[in-house]
Amino acid sequence: MTTSPLQIEDVIIAYQTLKDIVKHTPLQKDEVLSDRYDANIYLKREDLQLVRSFKLRGAYYLMKTLSGEQTENGVVCASAGNHAQGVAYACRALKVPGRIFMPTTTPRQKRDQVKQFGKDYIEVVITGDTFDDSYAEAIHYQEANDMAFIHPFDNEKTIAGQGTVGMEIMNDIDENIDYLFSSIGGGGLISGLSTYVKSISPGTKIIGVEPGGAPSMKNSLAKNEVVALQEMDKFVDGAAVKQVGNITYEICRRFVDDIVLAPEGKICTTILELYNQHAIVAEPAGAMPISALDFYKDEIKGKTVVCVVSGGNNDIGRMAEMRERSMVYEGLQHYFIVNFPQRAGALREFLNDVLGPDDDITRFDYTKKNNKSIAPALVGIELADANDYPVLMERMRAEGFIVDKISADDNMFNFVL
Repeated sequence: MTTSPLQIEDVIIAYQTLKDIVKHTPLQKDEVLSDRYDANIYLKREDLQLVRSFKLRGAYYLMKTLSGEQTENGVVCASAGNHAQGVAYACRALKVPGRIFMPTTTPRQKRDQVKQFGKDYIEVVITGDTFDDSYAEAIHYQEANDMAFIHPFDNEKTIAGQGTVGMEIMNDIDENIDYLFSSIGGGGLISGLSTYVKSISPGTKIIGVEPGGAPSMKNSLAKNEVVALQEMDKFVDGAAVKQVGNITYEICRRFVDDIVLAPEGKICTTILELYNQHAIVAEPAGAMPISALDFYKDEIKGKTVVCVVSGGNNDIGRMAEMRERSMVYEGLQHYFIVNFPQRAGALREFLNDVLGPDDDITRFDYTKKNNKSIAPALVGIELADANDYPVLMERMRAEGFIVDKISADDNMFNFVL
């Protein structure tokens, strides 16, 4: 087993610096989740942090430890949103100028928040399609202008700052924690909190959660070295990282017991449930630990579990897409190419004889072609119950409709969604 580059003392020192700066966020028992999983489920509410995510902790602590000479020319960072807000807040509080590079995929809500927190102390540069693209631009700018780089995860000071989340959890809970679930992007949060928690409670299982479409840490641990993803799904913008850090990899290899890959559709279901049932606004990366509970439902029964809701910077404009992704994942929304006979009454037959009483057409794109016997239509159907799908398909076949299902792996599915 490798020696960790971070020790519990590093987190304690960071806590002393941050305790009067960051908000000590609540650790709340969630009765709805506890009943659902027959366990004691606690939520660490970092979505209620000053910048609505844990990232302020690491950003502020790293900047606070820099000398005046190091920050004389200002600081630079790259971020998909939350780290940028933490750096912006710290720049204004410490009166240090900053230049912040963000990918084009960052939701506008996060961009606006960065400007709000940093005011005149920061400049935002939108560049690249991913965090890694922005990171490369930021490093180039930092080197050319002799500025300090504030790394979002692969820096021991950043990790120590994030580790204060774990220190607060252990200070606030009266029970022994059996499982602690935390999201993984670059690995800073889980590295920091696992360093502290494992030192205090070595029996606690640390479960990391990554997006199904961006398993950078899981792949690296499986190959025993840091590897870069060749492609990834950028939907979970706060955790879509092509390559984890070298420091965070070493810490995770030592302390993380397992990594769950959460499907993007499942994450969307969790976001909607948190909002509707718990009045919690969570962003995709913040909802991932709760999404992972379904994959551990047998192991956590009767246990004490903590899930870190790492952020709440969710753009309301994305909710329609999240609902649709959730419906598809839950088997309630389906898309088809239906070849309709070019004769009067064909559509009426489809509506009357194929659709069930509780089925609903959510999309219908069709153009009549007079010189052909059949014409395709794009049809979206919403079911009241996922178990109705086989019955729907059987009625389509029985009525003679030629149908092609558009699967989530089909390139056309992205166009439809």
